[in-house]
Amino acid sequence: MPFVVAVLLASVCFGTTGAAQALGPDADPLSIGAARILIGGGALALVASVTAIVRRRRRRADAAAQASTTAPSSRHPLAVALVVAIGAAGVLAYQPAFFAGTAANGVAVGTVVALGSAPVLTGALDWALRRRFPGRRWLLATAIATVGVTVLAAASDPSHAAANPLGLLASVTAGASYAVYTLAAKWLLDQGFTPTGSMGALFGTAAFVSLPVLLMTDAAWLATGPGLAMALWLGLVATTLAYVLFGVGLSGLAPAVVSTLTLAEPLTAGILGVVVLGETLAPGSVLGLAILALGIVVLAAGGCRRRAVASSTWTSSSSPASGSTPHRGTTSSPSSRSRGTEPTR
Repeated sequence: MPFVVAVLLASVCFGTTGAAQALGPDADPLSIGAARILIGGGALALVASVTAIVRRRRRRADAAAQASTTAPSSRHPLAVALVVAIGAAGVLAYQPAFFAGTAANGVAVGTVVALGSAPVLTGALDWALRRRFPGRRWLLATAIATVGVTVLAAASDPSHAAANPLGLLASVTAGASYAVYTLAAKWLLDQGFTPTGSMGALFGTAAFVSLPVLLMTDAAWLATGPGLAMALWLGLVATTLAYVLFGVGLSGLAPAVVSTLTLAEPLTAGILGVVVLGETLAPGSVLGLAILALGIVVLAAGGCRRRAVASSTWTSSSSPASGSTPHRGTTSSPSSRSRGTEPTR
């Protein structure tokens, strides 16, 4: 259950993105996304580095701890570098793909396809790569939550009835990008990385690449007080803290389960829209939020961790101290104008 709570808390952090943007200055979404990854990814890399130094010192001081925390000998540097590169590419690809999808088909369709496809694609890829089906409860919960996202988006933005095929492809690409970096992080965890270390490697690499992207955009908004405050919140809370929690949850749950639990993000964004931004939700939006919450409750109440552990094979390196796991199988709520322009993951 602690792993489920960690993912849900991460989703709450993700869900603050729309409110932060609405309260901040107007800026190019690409510039905001690049600044967010640069700040959040850089901070994640720093946290991972400090954590690694502390762990090394503890291993030197305690021979018993060294035996339980040494990374598996099967970790190959070239394989790790390749997976980190693939995962970082997924992090970088998510935001422009999401933007393209919402620009082509509107917030409603773009959000539904991106958020709805992410858990399905994550589960399918995990099943194909690890030969582990996430389970019937996951399938049911994902279906319920996806219906909730669909109802919520349709009620919030009913003006876009037609769907552009290229826009749909872009939204599915966003969902696939999320699946790629989630599975990359899970692989790193299975190789002995800590949750912070795996996220720091992926987002730190993405932060390095995002710097030239930020420099190519109009970043004048960063020189203002509100703009800097927005960037720091998006970077340190909605990215660094969120993905530390996300990594902790991923260390104890199957990727497909984590992906579905993060659908608590639009639920959080919808609540913040009412409480913080003073929005009024249509009856359809309330219904969508209720269905979405039901799907999350169905999954969270099913003993996700227990089911995942029971279906996995533990290795000698899978102790809590090692950060290894059993070998098993940037969007906002569409109810807000600004939240539809910036994916949160």
